[in-house]
Amino acid sequence: MLGKLDKSVLELLRGSPEPLALAELAEKLSKPEKTVFKTLKRLFEKGQIDTKGRRYSIAKEET
Repeated sequence: MLGKLDKSVLELLRGSPEPLALAELAEKLSKPEKTVFKTLKRLFEKGQIDTKGRRYSIAKEET
């Protein structure tokens, strides 16, 4: 079950043409970086997002 912040992060990443950094996500969501990082970690562990060079994006769907 996704929480409100989880959904907001995923929505932002889906709508972004390029991967976003933690600071960018925190600023756009008006949330502390620590809070957003915990959400990113959880989403990464669930395989819903990818990270590369400290930038985050939606995980590529497997076909």
